[in-house]
Amino acid sequence: MAVSVGSKVKVEYTGRFNDGTVFDKSKEGEPLEFVLGDGRLIAGFEVAVEDMSLNEQKTITIAAENAYGPRDESLVRKFGKNLLPDNLKPQNGMVLTLHLPNGGSVPATIMDVSETDIVVDLNHPMAGKELIFDIKLVSVEPKV
Repeated sequence: MAVSVGSKVKVEYTGRFNDGTVFDKSKEGEPLEFVLGDGRLIAGFEVAVEDMSLNEQKTITIAAENAYGPRDESLVRKFGKNLLPDNLKPQNGMVLTLHLPNGGSVPATIMDVSETDIVVDLNHPMAGKELIFDIKLVSVEPKV
């Protein structure tokens, strides 16, 4: 049975960058389970799984546009350190959670710390990166 939109699938996978660095991997014996087309995964991954057959394996490369999107330099922002809690000691690379007026929140990676300000990057950490996945389809059930 081939995978189609609405199929419940389980895949084993390894995700890596072009330099070979592994950024994510399914745990042994715990494949990733999802319904194809439910929008939980990046578009390029879902497209790759569609039409796969049970036990089929493939390696795919997903362009940034079909993964986490291109980097947007307008999402690098400067804030006064006075906006941080008094007990927080900001450091480069630290990830903060910024709370939005609408009640949502976004992660922000600190890029620079000065005496009075911090510079944060609001881009997804994998924005602008091409992703490579090794995928094996280990289970497929008909449309839910």
